[in-house]
This record gives sequence, C-alpha cells and structure tokens, in this order.
Amino acid sequence: MAVPVAFFALFFAYPVTAIVGRGLKAEGDWQFGRIGEVLSRPDILDVLWFTTWQALASTALTLLVALPGAYVFARFDFPGKQVLRAVVTVPFVLPTVVVGTAFLALLGRGGLLDELWGVRLDTTVWAILLAHVFFNYAVVVRTVGGLWSQLDPRQEEAARVLGAGRFAAFRRVTLPALAPAVAAAALMVFLFTFTSFGVVQILGGPAYSTLEVEIYRQTAQLLDLPTAAVLTLVQFAAVGAILAVHAATVRRRERALKLVDPAQTSRRPRGAGQWALLGGVLLTALLLILLPLGVLVERSLDGPGGYGFGYYEALQSVGAGGSSTFLVPPLEAVGNSLRYALVATLIALVIGGLAAAALTRRAGRLVRGFDALLMLPLGVSAVTVGFGFLITLDKPPLDLRTSWILVPLAQALVGVPFVVRTMLPVLRAVDDRLREAAAVLGASPLRAWREVDLPLVRRAVLVAAGFAFAVSLGEFGATVFIARPDNPTLPVAVARLLGRSGEVNYGQAMALSTILMLVCAVSLLLLERIRTDRSGEF
Repeated sequence: MAVPVAFFALFFAYPVTAIVGRGLKAEGDWQFGRIGEVLSRPDILDVLWFTTWQALASTALTLLVALPGAYVFARFDFPGKQVLRAVVTVPFVLPTVVVGTAFLALLGRGGLLDELWGVRLDTTVWAILLAHVFFNYAVVVRTVGGLWSQLDPRQEEAARVLGAGRFAAFRRVTLPALAPAVAAAALMVFLFTFTSFGVVQILGGPAYSTLEVEIYRQTAQLLDLPTAAVLTLVQFAAVGAILAVHAATVRRRERALKLVDPAQTSRRPRGAGQWALLGGVLLTALLLILLPLGVLVERSLDGPGGYGFGYYEALQSVGAGGSSTFLVPPLEAVGNSLRYALVATLIALVIGGLAAAALTRRAGRLVRGFDALLMLPLGVSAVTVGFGFLITLDKPPLDLRTSWILVPLAQALVGVPFVVRTMLPVLRAVDDRLREAAAVLGASPLRAWREVDLPLVRRAVLVAAGFAFAVSLGEFGATVFIARPDNPTLPVAVARLLGRSGEVNYGQAMALSTILMLVCAVSLLLLERIRTDRSGEF
C-alpha cells in the first residue's frame, strides 16, 4: 500500500486540499460558516438535486442498455467482434465538447431528428441521458463482460440439469458471481455522470447544471472561489459516502470463482432467441455509437468547397484558421497525446496493480477505506485538480509546472481507479488455496504471484491497460490547465479550436476529433488481438 498511498497523497490530496483551503480561508482564518451559507441557497440546492437524480437515471439506463451487450461480447463469437468491441470503447475517450456537438447535430435544431420527424431533444434531459449512455456503454460491456467471459458456464448448466429454469439458474448462479463486476461498473458510470461537465453544458443549456458545471462557472466565470470550494467539498463527501456503501456491498458478496479460458465460453449463437439478441445489440451499437461518430467524420470532411481533406491539410500549419491558436501545428498534438498516454498507462498499471494486490488481502478497516479512497479522483472536480497542480507543484523539490511529466501524472490519477476496479474482481476470485499450495511447495510470495495470480489475471491486466490508455487519451478537465502551449494534447487542441470562431477552426476541431477516434480504435483493436492471441495461455 505504501507506493499508492504516497502517490495519491502527493498528487491528489495535497493539490485538492490546497485549492479548497484557499477558498475557505480569509485573512488567514478558516471561514466554515460559508458552507452553510452556500448550501442554503435555492440555486445550489437545485444543482445538487439535478446532479443526483440525473446520475441515478443515467446509471440505470446504461445498465439496462449495456448488460445485453456484455453478455453478447462474453458468450457469442461472431465476425467483426474484435472490431466492434474496439468501436464501442471509442466514445469513452472523446472530449465531452466534441461528443456534445455531435449529439447536438443529431438532436438539435437542423439535426437528423429535426429533419426527419421535426423532433428536437436539445435542452432536454433526454439528450443528456442519451449522451451519458453513449459515453459509458463500454464501461459496462468491458467491466462486466470481462469477468462474464471467464465464468465457467457448466455451473449454470448443472443448475439447469438439477431442475432450475433458465432465469432461476442465472439468478442463483451467474448473477451472484457477476455482482461485484456489475457493482463496479455501476459505480464508475455513476461517478462519471455525477461529475458530468461538457455534455450538460452543451446539451442541457442554461436550464441544467451539475456540480461540475457549477464549480467551473463559479471558478472561471464568477471568480467565486469560496462557493467553488464548498461545492468541491460537497462533491467529495457525496462520492466518499457512495464508495463506502459500495465497498460494503461488494465485500458481502465476494467469493472464489472458477475461472476458465474465455475461448471455452464463446460460441456461435444458437436458436432464434440468441440471434435476435445479437441483432438487437448490433442495432443498439449502430444507432447509439456509430451514428454520432459518423456525424463527426462527415463534418470533418465537409469543407467550404465540398467534401475533401482540406481541414486535415490545414492541421499541418500554424494559424490556418486565421488565428494564432497554437505555437505548433495542431497535428503535433497526436504524437504528444500518444506519448503522454503511454507514460500515464505505465504509471496507472504500477500504482493500480499494487493497490489491487494489497486490497485482496482484506486486512481490516484501513485497507477497506483505502479501497474507497482510490476512486475519489473520479468524483472530484477536474477543475479543482488542475488548479491545484498549478499552485502546489511549483516549488523545489517538486517544481513540475514546466515539466512534461505533469500531464501523464494528471492522466494517471484518472486511470488508476479503472485499473483497480478491473483487476480487483478477478484477483479476489482467485482461490487462496492455489497460493497456499505454491507456498507449501517453497515458492516465495513474489514467485507465487508470478506463477499463480499473473496467468489468471493477465487478461484483466490487458483490459485495465486498455482502459487506462483510453481515458488518458481523452482526459481534458485537468490537462487543459497544465498542458504547455507548445505541447498540447488532442482534447486540449480540440477545445482551443472550438473556442475560436470561424469555419476553418471548427472543421479542424472535427478533423482532430476524428483522428483521436481513429487512434483510439486502432489501439483498442491491437489490444483485442493481443489479448485474444494470448488467451490460450490461461
């Protein structure tokens, strides 16, 4: 636990505490009375209520839509499966401002629904909920489907032989085994929607505001740091309470599971029902995932003189849109993002892997509390973290404000929870008797982990690496404050282009977003091939 604790204390707790302290201090004295004043305001109460119920609704809707997809990817083998798995993960890394714009083109004035049926959903909560499902569909599919594909189907088949119906066998055998993974996926979806920013700001309009949107407004627009600090504390406390309840729920349902090679559980669909389920999942992916992404590609190619690659060519020069938005050609952001994401993935795997290994020991309340703390970066405002980095990591021996490593550190903060939540259910499912047998035969703890745990969790490690790499590519909230002008990342470059008026700037933003989408899709496809090729070593 020592290394993860030190990492989070230095790069998360210290910056957040510093920025909150500046907001609640006046002339050196703490002003705790401001908390009651802020929380009694009717506008703030409305923000708290909307933040909570839209997150609950988004989580429920995402589980409802994505759990059939998790089953299909876990149990069925069909042409294009690896490509589709990579495609459904792409939305998760796209900058929220880009996705909000794409959904606005579908649901807003002059959008596809407006042209076909005269229906507009922008500035409504339905647009927000649909965009949240678009973002988080892959979280459920990969987190739940990863464990589901390793569960031995013969256990459920044995229950059916003993007289249980299909639903009863699933409810009594498979569902309890999947409960930790489902709870982990629901937790991640809730945290992302609870702190939603870009989607709500673009699709919700002035009528809807989450805590994250309000913190940004109070900080960047109104310069009201006391109110922003109070809202950050509220967000922090709410997420901490949710994580504590989740940890207790998962702990009561833990048990050792019999894990098998995913290749043994995947087969071609049989019967009309299974083919219908596969068709429904494919149709959902087409309408929910591919359609918005198709709009994104179409806009990147729709130039002033007709369809072509004019916007892509403009990315190779500085000031192509008639402005000095960048010190370097925007296309350099591609290489920057890849380098930063690779370093952030390595950091997240080391920190998250050590944390997950420590959490499998169940060593009392201290470790259980640590489990909840690891998830807090997903529930704390990225605006707060970004500002905190700037005001704390600027003095020796940690003067990192001008160092390139600052960006991967911020990205790794978001990647570590994904590594932990992906690896932990599988690590806890490994039978302790296997480790004990290795120890009896003379294996050291390190060798027992290498010979027993690692072969069983190799697939989870690859999934965790894919998640960490994906979220690092798309991280925007904290990176926008610390990325240097001469080394922008793709999301930061897109946001800067969207913030400038002009058709060329907008087209370049769509072109960069399409490049980000393609880079992510290729990376995830390569990960799928490596994972599939090595699954036989299980």
